[in-house]
Amino acid sequence: MAARSKRDTTIQTFVRERLPQYKELALAIHRHPETSNHEDYSSDVLIAQLQKEGFAVKKDVAGHPTGFEACYKAEKKGPILVFLAEYDALAGIGHACGHNLFGTYSVLAASALKEVIDKVGGEIRVYGTPGEEGGENGSAKGSFVREGYFKDVDAALCVHPGYRYTKTSHGLACDPVDVKFYGVASHAAGAPEKGVSALESLIQTFNGVNSLRLYLPKDVNIHGIITEGGTAANVIPEYASGRFYLRAKNRPTLNDVYDKVENVIKGAAIAVGTTYEFGRFQNAVDDVIITPSFDEVFYQHAQEAGVPKEECDFTAKETFGSSDVGNVSQVVPTIQPNVSIADDYIVNHSEEFKQAACSEKGLNSIEVAAELLAKTALDLIEDPKLLKQIKEDHRVSLAKGN
Repeated sequence: MAARSKRDTTIQTFVRERLPQYKELALAIHRHPETSNHEDYSSDVLIAQLQKEGFAVKKDVAGHPTGFEACYKAEKKGPILVFLAEYDALAGIGHACGHNLFGTYSVLAASALKEVIDKVGGEIRVYGTPGEEGGENGSAKGSFVREGYFKDVDAALCVHPGYRYTKTSHGLACDPVDVKFYGVASHAAGAPEKGVSALESLIQTFNGVNSLRLYLPKDVNIHGIITEGGTAANVIPEYASGRFYLRAKNRPTLNDVYDKVENVIKGAAIAVGTTYEFGRFQNAVDDVIITPSFDEVFYQHAQEAGVPKEECDFTAKETFGSSDVGNVSQVVPTIQPNVSIADDYIVNHSEEFKQAACSEKGLNSIEVAAELLAKTALDLIEDPKLLKQIKEDHRVSLAKGN
């Protein structure tokens, strides 16, 4: 107990001493919002900080130029734990999901744990995963999973900023898809019989999807936009395109929805006489598998740290959003609880959230998140029985599904 208490103190002291640096880091990233696969500034500053802290870093990994893998391995054997780092912003609005904080949480937590890892054993990794918000080659955690970066990993940890302290929330599986129709252009008044309208096929797709909703499970959500529908009202469009997000509570349901939507598209193409292309424009996102015993470890440390009860809501949460942390949770036990960055209610992806992400409370949350993450990870290293139980609980949750 005395040794553990000393290690906890070491973590706390390190986090507090480094906090001013990491606050500046979070503010710098907030001032330089970048979208998927273009987070050059954000990834570079996090990499530089990890190198200063003594991590060996590889850049341009898993098919992502702004992805990275940072590692520190103790001589003594032990579990391999991964801290997930996000640092992308939303197009148009910037860091309205607080990923300028998210990345600093994980880097500081990993660095604090490194201060004691040589005594307890194990390996610490930080995976810099671009494009959680989607976009060009977005949802990079799917790439990290596919490329085998979690094959030898025991568990993954991260924290997301939010309105209240919460445990890990369920997230929906999501397939971001594009549909493109190809027809024949012609004068809409002079020779309509010679044209084949790609736009008509796209309109029929929207009509078909709206009809399909009546026969889908309640947890399914489909929303879409027309991205291109023609160039002139008097010309039959030879090309039209749309973008949809298909969501469902779990991957098997979503796979079925994907097939049904493609059948609608096929029908719309046949009816009008167009050809089509259909498929995901970025990585698929899987639903989040909850491992309650893993969340409980984090929750206990939050209580011990004296997190105000009025800022906590640790009841089980459902969400209608999606995150590629779900892809990681499908292969290893994973947590992504929330820490509070605002006293008043804020909604993700809003101007209020953006301001909270660079507020005094938002910046102070770096200390809380990093300390809780590092202590949770240390528990998994020091207590093999606990880690074994968490792995078994994850296996059960995975088999049960959502």
